[in-house]
Amino acid sequence: MDVFNTCSIINEQINFGNEREARNQLIKLLSYLDEQQENYNPLINNFIRQLGLYPYLESDFSDWQDAYIYELYKTPVGNNEYPTLHREQAKVLKRLLDGDNLALSAPTSFGKSFIIDAFIEIRKPKNIVIIVPTIALMDETRRRLQKRFGNDYKIITTTDVELVDKNIIVLPQERAINYIDTIDYIDIFVVDEFYKADPSLDKERSPALLKAILKLGAKAKQKYFLAPNITDIKDNLFTKGMDFLSIDFNTVYLEKHDYYKKINKDINKKKECLLEILNNTNDKTLIYAGVFSQISAIAELLTDKIVQNETNQLLLDFESWLNINYSSTWNLTELVRRGIGIHTGRLHRSLSQIQIKLFEESQGLNTIISTSSIIEGVNTCAKNIVVWLSKNGRSNINNFTYKNIIGRGGRMFKHFIGNIYILASPPKEDITELQLDFPNELLDIDITDTSFSEYITEDQFKLADSYKTEMISYIGESDFEKLHKEQPFLSNNSNLIRRIAGEISHHSNIWENIVFLNSSDPEKWNQFLYNALKFTNIGEKHTKIVNFIKLLTKNWECSIPELLFEMESIDVGINDFFYLERTVTYKLSSIFNDINILQKNILKTNNDISPFITKLSYAFLPPLVYQLEEYGLPRMISKKIHNEGIINFLDSELKIHDCLDKFRELEMQYLIEKIKSFDSFDKYIIKYFYDGI
Repeated sequence: MDVFNTCSIINEQINFGNEREARNQLIKLLSYLDEQQENYNPLINNFIRQLGLYPYLESDFSDWQDAYIYELYKTPVGNNEYPTLHREQAKVLKRLLDGDNLALSAPTSFGKSFIIDAFIEIRKPKNIVIIVPTIALMDETRRRLQKRFGNDYKIITTTDVELVDKNIIVLPQERAINYIDTIDYIDIFVVDEFYKADPSLDKERSPALLKAILKLGAKAKQKYFLAPNITDIKDNLFTKGMDFLSIDFNTVYLEKHDYYKKINKDINKKKECLLEILNNTNDKTLIYAGVFSQISAIAELLTDKIVQNETNQLLLDFESWLNINYSSTWNLTELVRRGIGIHTGRLHRSLSQIQIKLFEESQGLNTIISTSSIIEGVNTCAKNIVVWLSKNGRSNINNFTYKNIIGRGGRMFKHFIGNIYILASPPKEDITELQLDFPNELLDIDITDTSFSEYITEDQFKLADSYKTEMISYIGESDFEKLHKEQPFLSNNSNLIRRIAGEISHHSNIWENIVFLNSSDPEKWNQFLYNALKFTNIGEKHTKIVNFIKLLTKNWECSIPELLFEMESIDVGINDFFYLERTVTYKLSSIFNDINILQKNILKTNNDISPFITKLSYAFLPPLVYQLEEYGLPRMISKKIHNEGIINFLDSELKIHDCLDKFRELEMQYLIEKIKSFDSFDKYIIKYFYDGI
C-alpha cells in the first residue's frame, strides 16, 4: 500500500464531505500499518481525530491537540477501566446523561455496551433492567457487568431473586416479565436487540418482548433501546416519547468476496471454496450455515477434509471431555481436534459458552459453524465470516439479518478488516423500518388505558371484549379480574389462553385428575402430557416427546451417554436430545404453568401441579444445577461437586446467589485440588466458571 497516496485519498474524501468513504480508507490504512508494525505519524493521527475514531489514536506519536482528544474522551466504565470513546459513542452517552430516552440503531462494531457501562459508572443508578434476547447473551452481559460492578450491585439473571438496594437485572423478555410486580421503579430500562419486538423480524419472541416493554417501561424513569441496521420506526405505543437515532458509524471495514458468482449453485464448487478459505487462513472464522440440517453437512465435509491437530493439548482435552460426557460419535466430538466448533440454540448453555471461550483463545477453536444463534446470542466477532446459505431456518434470509451476520466481521483493535466470504446469493438491498403494532396476542391485558386508545383498532377492541366475555363464562368475573391484573400467564398469547380455558371447561372430567402429574410414577402422566401437547407446535410426534419426558426423569441419576443409550429405543439421538430437552423445559413447562392456573380457577380445586412444573422446567435436574449451567458450569461437574459432599445441590433452601457465595468462599484452587475426579478440561471449565462469578 502506498501510504502517501492513501493519505491523499482520505484527505480528498474529507474535503468532499464523504466521511464514510474516508473512514473506510483510513481503517484499511491502519490495518496495513498494523501488519507492518509501523507507528502512526501525526498526519494519520489527525485523520483519526477528524473522523471521530478517537480510540485508535496513538497519543505518543500525535500532535498535542490529538493527544488531548484521546485523553478527553476517556470514560469510566467500572472496574477502574477508562477506555477512550469514539465521537458517536460520546454523543449518545451525553444524551443519556442528559436524561433523554433513546432508541439507537448503530452497527455491530459500534460499541453500544460501553455506553451502558459508562452510564452506570457515572450516574450510579439503583435499579437497572436490561432485556436481552437470549440466555447466551444474558450470560455474556452478566459476566461483563459482574467484573465491573459486582462489588456494588446484585447482578440478577434468574427469576424470583430478592432485590437489594442496588440491582442490575439482566434477563430475556420471557423471564423479565416475572419482575413486573416485584420492582417498584427502574432508573434506566435497556432493551438490547429491540428489533425483535417487530413480529416480521421475530414472530416467536415479539409478543413477550412487547409485553415486557409495555409493563416494565411504565416503571422506568429512562429508556435506552439498542439495535443494528434500523432505518426508521413507525409511530407506535412502545417507543412513544423516545428519540430515534440511526447512526452509520463503522469502526471496522468489511471486505466482501462474492464467491457465489463463480459457484453458481454448484454444491461441489461451494465445498471447494469453503475448504480453500479455511486452508488459506489461520484467523478466526465463523461459518453461517443458515439451517440446522446444514450444520451436519458442513461438519461431515470438514471432518473428512480438514487435518486433525495432534499437538494442541487444550483441544485434545476438550475432545476427550466430550467423548466421556456426551458422545464419541457426535460430530462436534470429531471436529474439535480439527479446531472446529458448533454453535446452535439447541446446545446446553454451558457447552455453547465453553466453545465461545475456546474460540476467543489464541490456541483454542479456530472455526465455528453456526445457525442464527451466533448473531443473536453472543457478541463474538471474527476476522472471517462465511455465508454458506442465504436462509434463516425455513425462510430466505432478509437484508436485515444478512447485515447482522456480516456485521460480525472485524473487531476494534483486533481485526481492522473483516473478510466476508459470500457463498450464496445475498438478498436485495432494502431498508428496515420497524413496525411495532399492538399484537392480538396481548389483548388479555388492560387495553382500556387511555394511552392505548390511538394504537388499538376497533376490531381489536371487539376481540378484547369477546375474550373477556368468554373467559368470564369459564372462570367467573372476580377470578377474571384478578388474573387480568396479575398477568400470571407465560405463553403471552390470549388466543391460546382462551383455547386452554375452553378445553378444561368442556372436559372437566378429564382435567380433574391432573394432580397425577405430581406422582413419582411417570406412567401416570401420559394422558395429561398428550393433552398439553395439543396446545403446542413442537415439530415432533407426541409419542416420541412423551417417552422422552419419561426417560428424562433420570437426568440427574444417569449420565448423558447412559441416557442416550436408553433413548435409542425411541429414536432420540444427541441432537434430538438437545432440542427436546430445551423444548420441554421452556415451551411445554410454560403451557403447563398456564394450564395449572386455569384449571384451579375453572375447576375450583386444590389440584396444584407446581411440583411437576418445577421438575419439568429444570429438566428433572436439581434447580441449582440447571441454573448453574447458565453460569457456565456443566451438570456433570456439578454432580462431581455434589458427590464429594462439598455443596448439597438438593438443598431446597439453598438459592442461586447463596450457592454462588459458597463457591466464592470455597475458592477455585481448593475446589480443583479437592475433587480428584476432575480431569484437565474439568479444571479448565472451573477456571472459566470462576472468572464469571
